[in-house]
Amino acid sequence: MTEQELPERESMEFDVVIVGAGPAGLAAAIRLKQVNPELSVVVLEKGAEVGAHILSGAVVDPIGIDRLLPGWREEEGHPFKTEVKDDQFLLLGPAGSIRLPNFLMPPLMNNHGNYIVSLGLVCRWLAEKAEALGVEIYPGFAATEVLYNEAGAVIGVATGDMGIEKNGEPGPNFARGMELIGKYTLIGEGVRGSLAKQLIAKYDLSRNREPQKFGIGIKELWQVKPENHKQGLVQHSFGWPLGMKTGGGSFLYHLEDNLVAVGFVVHLNYKNPYLYPFEEFQRFKTHPAIRGTFAGGKRLSYGARAITEGGYQSVPKLSFPGGALIGCSAGFVNVPRIKGSHNAVLSGILAAEKLATAIASGRANDEVIEIENGWRDSAIGQDLKKVRNVKPLWSKFGTAAGVALGGLDMWTNTLFGFSFFGTLKHGKTDAQSLEPASMHKPIAYPKPDGVLTFDRLSSVFLSNTNHEEDQPVHLKVKDMELQKRSEHDIYAGPSTRYCPAGVYEWVEKDGEDVFVINAQNCVHCKTCDIKDPNQNINWVPPQGGEGPVYPNM
Repeated sequence: MTEQELPERESMEFDVVIVGAGPAGLAAAIRLKQVNPELSVVVLEKGAEVGAHILSGAVVDPIGIDRLLPGWREEEGHPFKTEVKDDQFLLLGPAGSIRLPNFLMPPLMNNHGNYIVSLGLVCRWLAEKAEALGVEIYPGFAATEVLYNEAGAVIGVATGDMGIEKNGEPGPNFARGMELIGKYTLIGEGVRGSLAKQLIAKYDLSRNREPQKFGIGIKELWQVKPENHKQGLVQHSFGWPLGMKTGGGSFLYHLEDNLVAVGFVVHLNYKNPYLYPFEEFQRFKTHPAIRGTFAGGKRLSYGARAITEGGYQSVPKLSFPGGALIGCSAGFVNVPRIKGSHNAVLSGILAAEKLATAIASGRANDEVIEIENGWRDSAIGQDLKKVRNVKPLWSKFGTAAGVALGGLDMWTNTLFGFSFFGTLKHGKTDAQSLEPASMHKPIAYPKPDGVLTFDRLSSVFLSNTNHEEDQPVHLKVKDMELQKRSEHDIYAGPSTRYCPAGVYEWVEKDGEDVFVINAQNCVHCKTCDIKDPNQNINWVPPQGGEGPVYPNM
């Protein structure tokens, strides 16, 4: 059935349409209603419920929440239950560890006054605040298309059709998506969002910017024995099991109720196609300084998500005709602090205030350039500017020298407001960083024991991931012949390793290697969209509500 033969979509009109019920989108919705309660605001969320697709460490700097909801500390029922009490930084070697003295750390690395949280629970709490103000929130609706007027400005978005079968034809439960029309549209889809990617390309928003950089963050939530639990402990580490040339790090966050969040981040500019981020994470947990925490414990949840790491010099232009990018769609993560949610909230507030002013003066569907012009002088810009060289120094000089130089650079930025390095460039994209397999050796990883270390499929089971199988695959390979000729033959099939959910396989069939996509396993991390060496895989949203259902990640 062609587009012309399909029934027309129903449409709804709002003052502001927001895509994504993450910290940025919900903060924007709340702030819009705070400034003008008469504004009509809708938030679309592709997850089955608010928070279902939210995964983060997370240690939160409350600067954004303080600005959005002053007085929240006096309320009952807020999710900020565990304040950071102890901050530790470890350098891991194969058999031992060195704790770095806290006095060597730049002040911005201090976590005291921050909170260890489930970011999913924070978003559920923010959603309640938004709905109490009259914001309409539609979970289970994936925005799949940007709508434009004749002048080329954004006028809203459309949600995906439901009930499309694998052959692309409407099935018996077919239902057309909705058009949500707004005076302005905010895109807060998170890292590597499909609509943000289109808008960045259409309006050339990355012109004169450095390429965006990414990491893959893999996380488990454990219930540990009381004697192994230290509520309020934040422990960051780097070094083993990654070599000194591969960027990355790890965290253990001790929440309330004997819960420990453990996570591992691998910078996606790694060169060796045999590197296996999931297996590096499992190996990390076996380190003598780490494994004791989990002795006798039980793994409760698993998930993975890409992280933006480009920082200050990689943030695209935020504003475009009819709307703006906010949160991780723009890339506001502070890499050394492993924090982005505070900046996401602040970006939502900034965009909301500028849009409310524009609407009050009778404007609609034009470019609110004030959003772009305002962020670098705001708390977001101040936060990111101080750390702008940490990632490029790490990439250029490796972990040992890069981390030391990055620390020195943060100190000079903090004390004197300048950097010896100016503003460094990132250079290659993460896709371009991968080297042919002929330049590297395969890595032997130990078999999982099912107690401390696990395989991918049993892990994906804990993410509650579900996709209807009778629908078009939402991971689009543009050129299958190129995938065989290059991804398989030259790079030895890195998709079978960089994916933390076992989506991709090369399987021998009739004497030929065939690329198999197990789309039902996808946890929506977007790593394939980022790391494929030919940029030959395009991630698009599946039907609304599908994917992982994280209860408390």
